[in-house]
Amino acid sequence: MMENSSGEFLFVLHGLNDTRTNKQIYFAFGLLIYIFTFFVNFTLALTIILDKVLHEPMYLFICNLYVNGICGASAFYPKILADLLSDSNVVSYTGCVAQTFIIYWYTFCEFLCLTIMAYDRYAAICRPLEYHSIMTNQKVLKLLLFTWLFSLLETSVGAMLTVRLPLCGRDIDKIYCSNWEIVKLACTSVIVNNVYGYILIIVHVSQAAFIIISYIRIIRASLQSKAQRTKFMQTCLPHLITLINFTLSIVFDVMYARYGQSQQMQALRNILGMEFLVVPPLLNPIIYGIKITQIRHRFKQVYSHVRKAVKHN
Repeated sequence: MMENSSGEFLFVLHGLNDTRTNKQIYFAFGLLIYIFTFFVNFTLALTIILDKVLHEPMYLFICNLYVNGICGASAFYPKILADLLSDSNVVSYTGCVAQTFIIYWYTFCEFLCLTIMAYDRYAAICRPLEYHSIMTNQKVLKLLLFTWLFSLLETSVGAMLTVRLPLCGRDIDKIYCSNWEIVKLACTSVIVNNVYGYILIIVHVSQAAFIIISYIRIIRASLQSKAQRTKFMQTCLPHLITLINFTLSIVFDVMYARYGQSQQMQALRNILGMEFLVVPPLLNPIIYGIKITQIRHRFKQVYSHVRKAVKHN
């Protein structure tokens, strides 16, 4: 391993090389987006948690997206904001692995949650009379636990396969740490890592196939009546927009990381690389908060109560 003078291994992040002249502007813009993202996700998650009327499967899954969005944004923003104020964009080995771990956990959890939400919408629209017997409180709790624990397992295995590798370089051509970028610096064979990567691809392609089949059936059922079409537009369309946005951003990032030319079109690579960390946590509360009437009304009620309490004090 390569080490600095203090004996601690450091990675050098090269993703911000093209932004040296406007760092203060990027910092202010990034800080505002992070504060807004954190506040909106936290407020809407708290609204769902505290309001018993919203303790239904769909809203609990949406709340899970909000909590996960906070985790993903918090793994990305603090480090890049610190780098924008620094002349040397370095990160310790431990810090890099930790950031990679949280980002991958967020990614796997997000996609698995969106898959479970597709199943929930399928049950609600295609089997409405059996919905409450299918999506019981116990089942919802088990699905939420499964989302976090299975994603944690996927991430942990990948992390263990990565940290065992001796490294012969320290330059990362991204604005944040990535497991694939660390693996590319390995001195030894990474066949096991590649095999595990293909296993993950198979798992998540299977999830995507399940979502596609679910939505084919949902759309067929929605065409049968006006009430079903209304339910589709109110609850399924926001999920579909979120799903497409997240999936495309992940595919672009993975394809560019594996096949893109490093040191070329750095700005484009930065945008593609951070889109799934910036847009979904920002977009989810806006889409669900505006489109789903129940959440919007409850949020307004909570906000009005808070304003009254502030005025009285």
